[in-house]
Amino acid sequence: MGHKVVVFDISVVRALWETRVKKHKAWQKKEAERLEKSALEKIKEEWNFVAECRRKGIPQAQYCKNGFIDTSVRLLERIERNSLSRPSSLAKDRGKQSNPFVFELSGERWKELPDSLKEQTHLKEWHICNTLIQIIPTYIELFQAMRILDLPKNQISCLPAEIGRLKNLKELNVSFNHLKSIPPELGDCENLERLDCSGNLELMELPFELSNLKQVTFVDISANKFSSVPICVLRMSNLQWLDISNNNLNDLPQDIDRLEELQSFLLYKNKLTYLPYCMLNLKKLTLLVVSGDHLVELPTALCDSSTPLKFISLMDNPIDKAQGQDDDEIMESEQERQHFDKEFMKAYIEDLKERESVPSYTTKVSFSLQL
Repeated sequence: MGHKVVVFDISVVRALWETRVKKHKAWQKKEAERLEKSALEKIKEEWNFVAECRRKGIPQAQYCKNGFIDTSVRLLERIERNSLSRPSSLAKDRGKQSNPFVFELSGERWKELPDSLKEQTHLKEWHICNTLIQIIPTYIELFQAMRILDLPKNQISCLPAEIGRLKNLKELNVSFNHLKSIPPELGDCENLERLDCSGNLELMELPFELSNLKQVTFVDISANKFSSVPICVLRMSNLQWLDISNNNLNDLPQDIDRLEELQSFLLYKNKLTYLPYCMLNLKKLTLLVVSGDHLVELPTALCDSSTPLKFISLMDNPIDKAQGQDDDEIMESEQERQHFDKEFMKAYIEDLKERESVPSYTTKVSFSLQL
């Protein structure tokens, strides 16, 4: 007996394939709807919208309410029209108020400060960034009216001892340079309120003399090589913000609760395995950011929803240094990565602060990308 051959009418075959095509189109439609509602697509849309707003100088408060971002195009156009109508007058007012006492310099063509600067001792602010300047001259002591030294992202390798003569200095930002030490004479700047030494990568300690800085409320020494919290920092009785993230901390001192005014404490990207019980004595602490990868022990009260503390545990995913690069290239790329990381965390924390209600415990995955 031969093989049985089934013969279909052509209309039957056509109907079969039409049914399959309809099912496939229906599946494609459902998949498109699923992607449209996907959280990843929503996040991508929001980040692109935020990037566009930042590029156009639109403040976050205009498009972000209680942690939710309004991504409508009409809102962007309306905000843009309103913001563009004001900047010229604001810029003029700002220029009239600050220019006579502010010195600004940027660009890699600058390898040293201009000679004419020495004669402008009336200046109250220096804003120098993204230059190839390596040395701050000793004549800085002549600028007795100096209140702000803003010197980020240069090639500065040391600070002169004469910086201690600036008795009116309020803010010092030497982040993302090449400092390996801080002069002890800085401790004589008793009116200093903000100190930012982040991103120098090789900084391992702060001089004990900085204990005299009782007016300091902000200290950022992140992205360096500190193995412990500096003693001088523990003696800054008015300190409210401390960022010592991305260092080599293995533990915290048992007298960390000496910082009675501390409100924000950033510890992520260290090697901490536990948090001491004395952390509960920091009654004004409202923000604590740690890395949860190695953390196995912490006071349970830190995660208690009845407290105002926002406890954030980040699960980090660091990448190794790229092979085939020399030390200078590695340091430069590492500084760029650390700078991006800080900007990301700054935006994330600001977003948390603007929310009316935030979980007391948040787990967030942070991806480190190498481009």
